[in-house]
Parts: sequence; structure tokens; C-alpha cells
Amino acid sequence: MGTATMADHRIARRLHGALRRTGRAYAAGHDRPLGGYLAAMAGFAAYTAAWTTVVRRSGRPVPERPEPWDVVLTSVATFRLSRLLSKAAVTSPLRAPFTRYVGPQGPAELHEEAQPEQGKHTVGELATCPFCMSVWVASTLTAGQLLWPRATRTAMGTLAALAGADTLQLAYSALMDKTTGD
Repeated sequence: MGTATMADHRIARRLHGALRRTGRAYAAGHDRPLGGYLAAMAGFAAYTAAWTTVVRRSGRPVPERPEPWDVVLTSVATFRLSRLLSKAAVTSPLRAPFTRYVGPQGPAELHEEAQPEQGKHTVGELATCPFCMSVWVASTLTAGQLLWPRATRTAMGTLAALAGADTLQLAYSALMDKTTGD
């Protein structure tokens, strides 16, 4: 092994040791998969860089700023699609490799927990957390608006209508419970 290679190896070992110590100190005795979170952040950065590159190469103009209506529509569509992907019973087969079923959680939603195995835990947390999922969904919808604006707005309109229908269903159920005393 050459002198430079040995020095690189020593630096890598020291860095790895420092990262392990930092992870242990941060976790304070809890199981916190910082390596998985770092991988998820790197994956998100790569995903965002990829679609940003596609947008640039497409030659489509990027708006100076988002229109207020697009922000509202994206917010509602992101909310609905994030909950659909992370909580709905019908999408549980997508989450099953990374999660365990715990029980029902609200109307038509499930409570699941991330599997503890390394590699599955971070994906399981992402897959069951609508707040975490919304970062990916909002980014995807933004890319869609820039690349395929008509089709994306149509899909977002459908998701917004679904969110409205869900709200009406819950309001109706609450009203029926109140009037019938159930």
C-alpha cells in the first residue's frame, strides 16, 4: 500500500469512528438510524437533481414565482396523495415490505410501524409518515407542473376533489353522530 493510500485509509477510519461516536452521542441510548436518514437525504437530493436536470434540458421556461392558485392546489393535492400513500389501507401492499400492521387509525386509515431491520427502518418511517412523504410528493408534483403542466394540474385537481369529498364525508359522519346521539 502506498503512503497516500495508507493516509487515505487512516483518514477514512477516523472519519468513520467520529461519525459512529456522533451517532451514539446523538441517539442518547435510543435507536436512531442516522445512516438511513443520511441515505434518504442523499436519495432525495439525487432525485431532485435528476428532475431539475430534465426540466432544464426540456427547455421549458420556469416561472419567476409560483402562482397562488398553484400553491393552493399543490398543497391540497400533496396533503391528499401523501395520506393516500402513507396511511390508506388500499396502499398497504406498497408499505408492507418495510412496515408492520398495528391496527386501524381513523376512517379508512391504518397505523403501521417501521420494521426494525437496518435498511427497512428508514424506508418504513418515510412510508408511514404523511409529513415525510409530503416532501417527496410536493417535489414530484412541482416537477410534473414544470414538465407536464396540463396533465399534472388535472391529476392535482382530482386529488383536491378527493380531499374535499373526504372532508364532506367526515363532516357528514360527525353531523349524523351529533344528531343521532351515537
